[in-house]
Amino acid sequence: MHNESPARVLVVDDDPTVAEVVSGYLGRAGFAVDRAADGPAALELAAAVRPDLVLLDLMLPGMDGLEVCRRLRAGGPVPVIMLTARGDEEDRILGLEIGADDYVTKPFSPRELVLRAEAVLRRARSRADVPPPAPALRAAGIVLDPVARQAAKDGAPLALTLREFDLLAFLLRHPGRACGREELMHKVWGWEFGDLSTVTVHVRRLRAKIEDDPARPRFIRTVWGVGYRFDADGTDADGTEGGTHAGNGTGTEGGTDA
Repeated sequence: MHNESPARVLVVDDDPTVAEVVSGYLGRAGFAVDRAADGPAALELAAAVRPDLVLLDLMLPGMDGLEVCRRLRAGGPVPVIMLTARGDEEDRILGLEIGADDYVTKPFSPRELVLRAEAVLRRARSRADVPPPAPALRAAGIVLDPVARQAAKDGAPLALTLREFDLLAFLLRHPGRACGREELMHKVWGWEFGDLSTVTVHVRRLRAKIEDDPARPRFIRTVWGVGYRFDADGTDADGTEGGTHAGNGTGTEGGTDA
């Protein structure tokens, strides 16, 4: 890390071995690390030290990681990476829906976790340090202000997570162009690698907020074997789009509906 002061990471995990290993890797990578073993302690510590990033275990005693994440996000836009021993899709959707920036399934490589942490922090700092001097983006009844980080659809405010906002902004800047999941992961998440189903889940959540019928999306359209395209005119989906399926049978699309 080359900043004047090291980024502060709060590690929240009730398994002392996991917490110690993760904290050790983060410390050697140049982070300042704080640790908490349960939800209330994590919230108290976060309020005191104001971490730059939180690594948050999903399964915690007393208060689970989802509730901790909700309360953290209610207090400000601190990036959160969820740690979970359960790899099913529902957990990922819940974590991402409440504002987690990434998730890592146990068992995981501590080195990969450090790389994920660095990528999430780079993205968060680029938003904070270099506000884009861009005009509001307008299409399909959506008005998105990149500077104020506000968005509305047909005059009604959209409650978007940080990553949903960035994804929508990218799509609005590139209307009519097919954007691959790998490209979206790189340009929106700042990741060079990762689970492409993260993109799929975010697209699904975004559709639920901007589409009149998320099951038949008119604006964020699936492009078979590629990814997604934003159609500003919102013409009705024809049979070639398959608006509710992201997969093409190859297993490369994350195997989930989008």
